Amino acid sequence: MENTITTAQALARALSEAGVQRIFGLPGGGSSLDVIEAAAQLGIDFVLTKSENAAVMMAGAMAETTGIPGVAIMTKGPGVANGANGVAYASLDRAPVLVISDGFTPKQLSYITHQVFNQKDMLAPVVKGFSRLEGTDPVAEINAMLALAASAPFGPVHIELTSEAAKRLVPALMVKTKPSEPDAFSPENFSAVKQLLGQAQRPVLIVGLEARQSAQQVRQLAQLLACPVLPTYKAKGVVSDEDPQVVGVFTGGLQEAECIAQSDLMVLVGLDPVEMILQPWRYGKAVCEIASVEHLVHYVQADARVTGSLDAILGQLNAALLDYQSGWQPSQWSDIRTEVQEKLAYPPVKFGVAPDRVVQLAARACADKKILPRMSVDAGAHMFSATAFFPSTRPGDALISNGLASMAFALPAAIACALDDPTQAVMCFTGDGGLMMCMGELCTAVETQAKIVVVVFNDSALSLIDIKQQSRQLPTRGVRWGRHDFAGAMQALGGLGFSVHNEIEYTQALKTALDANGPCLIDVQIDSSGYSHQLKAMRG
Repeated sequence: MENTITTAQALARALSEAGVQRIFGLPGGGSSLDVIEAAAQLGIDFVLTKSENAAVMMAGAMAETTGIPGVAIMTKGPGVANGANGVAYASLDRAPVLVISDGFTPKQLSYITHQVFNQKDMLAPVVKGFSRLEGTDPVAEINAMLALAASAPFGPVHIELTSEAAKRLVPALMVKTKPSEPDAFSPENFSAVKQLLGQAQRPVLIVGLEARQSAQQVRQLAQLLACPVLPTYKAKGVVSDEDPQVVGVFTGGLQEAECIAQSDLMVLVGLDPVEMILQPWRYGKAVCEIASVEHLVHYVQADARVTGSLDAILGQLNAALLDYQSGWQPSQWSDIRTEVQEKLAYPPVKFGVAPDRVVQLAARACADKKILPRMSVDAGAHMFSATAFFPSTRPGDALISNGLASMAFALPAAIACALDDPTQAVMCFTGDGGLMMCMGELCTAVETQAKIVVVVFNDSALSLIDIKQQSRQLPTRGVRWGRHDFAGAMQALGGLGFSVHNEIEYTQALKTALDANGPCLIDVQIDSSGYSHQLKAMRG
């Protein structure tokens, strides 16, 4: 029939219409092959990863960078099981991702037990929706899944597609869903927030991940309030780190306490409680909140809260604040920023390169070569320096798993970011532990010639856990390993690898790596003795 296409083709067409340019994954022998081929016919590339976990992380990072839904493909059974951690990342880090897996038909399940488990139930706690595209209108199901993933709070959806369903014929005419209207907000709640803000003389602006799609409005609000700004890790760049109003990062810890102590109102904009550390709310200040959705579990009950379209709320709020007079002086922003950075400075090291200097020298090398500063950072002690000392000037240019705080994230995320914009290098800051969990993706970087500079903080330990073990005065067990040659491994895989032991060697390696046309790895010897100092300064 000339006016029909397969469900796989309909899915590929919907992805193309949504702006998807590449799919990540490891295919099985079923429907994934149909989807990959249908997508290729529409110019959508397929990136073959080395694990399903990395595939979902790449898809999520791509979504965080571009705002376009990410797509990850995997086989049934072990593919879904291996991808589950990545799906949990997409859920807790609010990344809109379509997770497409192979599936079994009812007939197959009547006699097959090999690789069979309930994939829907396994992923149900960490996905927003599920479909097998077997209803009367699979096109509508596809559009509904895309819309659900991209509705606040963003997150993954699961499409389990059998070979039979993938080959099913559907009408070729695509019926696109109408763009959803911006979420309306309560005038009464808006007035309460506006009144609280109008009465404040020294507010502090806390910017969270939901604000990444409203950077222009948030920057205008910061200018009108003329107050200190504290972005979360995932909101770095919403207000440029080069703006003097940005005085640090907000985690719910100790480092921001002095700034908040000088304020009379905390203004939360797009803050998702999933971004905060596992400590009770410590700030005895009035709070007003502007959020996309209401978070039923939260660290604090705001004195005034309005939820809905951030663009709409902030646009109206900014218009009402044109005559606002701030009680802050610019010199006070500067003093707070200087104090925060001094407290986070790493103590003198006995060998190797201090972690803060690793990051500062990387930022300087990017600036010297006029490279836009983009980074991914893994979970671990090194992230204290990376998030504090590497500047982000645009939303989405700092990629980190903060909600799940998963290791093995930085390398896949950097690859995705580099493929999105191959003209400039992406800095990838990772601990040795996190890298060892995903070293196969170095092969992916080499195969795709992703322009990334992987900086390995090589301290031969799970340093953050090591610190906690020491703080409990327990013997050292299960947190340290021997020193490994990551530079040699990178060279063996076909990339450039450098092993450095001091700042001079590191600086030279950075220059060479940033000039390269493919992936490079710099293995930096780290003295981990100062991490406990940074942890105390950050979190108390």
